[in-house]
Amino acid sequence: MKNILCMKPLLVASFICMISMICCKKQINASVEQIAEDKAAAKGSLVPENTTVNATGICDYVFNEAAVTAAGYTKIFEDNFDADLSKWNTWTGGAFNNELQYYQAANLQLLNGNLVITAKKETVTGATTPFDATPKTFNYTSARIECKTNISASSTTPKIRIVARIKLPAGYGMWPAYWSYGDPWPTQGEIDYLEARGQEPFKYQTNYFYGRATNRNLVKNQVGFITSTTSLTDCYHVYEMIWSQNSLTSIFDGNIVETKTGSFVPNLFGKTERVVLNLAVGGNFFTNFDPSQIVTGSLNVDFVKVFKSN
Repeated sequence: MKNILCMKPLLVASFICMISMICCKKQINASVEQIAEDKAAAKGSLVPENTTVNATGICDYVFNEAAVTAAGYTKIFEDNFDADLSKWNTWTGGAFNNELQYYQAANLQLLNGNLVITAKKETVTGATTPFDATPKTFNYTSARIECKTNISASSTTPKIRIVARIKLPAGYGMWPAYWSYGDPWPTQGEIDYLEARGQEPFKYQTNYFYGRATNRNLVKNQVGFITSTTSLTDCYHVYEMIWSQNSLTSIFDGNIVETKTGSFVPNLFGKTERVVLNLAVGGNFFTNFDPSQIVTGSLNVDFVKVFKSN
């Protein structure tokens, strides 16, 4: 520093300019490398493309926890919904994706050891979202809860197994979801264990998202469609996801139905997410959506369990 300060003004200016150019060049090179990496990974995300799987669904399937623990898993979270919702945060306000509902605690119930989220047709005025207090009028209400306990497949917990026993709502425009994500989205990733449309009682789908910048998703064509031999709205089924460093494995009623690998799946490793249960009404999840046909319903959840393994 002393040597620089003793230089003549012209030499000082030249030196600073040279340093600035070197730093700028490094930043440009880093940006080019990052863009190239993103493009290469995005191309990889096209394989496999959206998949469709036919699966054997077992009505009121009973989860075999003993078999899971015998396979080396240790339970780290459980809620059987027989007491209260103290393990969850309740979302208050509207949401995103052009959904029509206002989320509120009044649409949550604990009945006979089950969580019941009920969508209702009613007009309310409330915050546009929990992050935007601007008043907005909604024609439907529903509920969304987010687990207070975070999960992460990482070097200390290489495998995370998330399990829920759920009966989906029937009814046009119902959008039940069981998933996890972290903030800021999608830098911590999002994993959709289950999303479904009320008018498709035999079908659900999986997906995931990831990006290095806020609101910039890099994942494409990773939706998995699972078609069940039995209705998903008439009885309970068990939906599982095993999240590990290089794969996302979906299990339906005890059988593996899909495995996502490659693309940005490894980028999720080490990220921190929280489990979410919600029932949306309408939104971008639907094609050629007709609000006049909406039929409200209820999402029933028997339990949520999370296990870890090496």
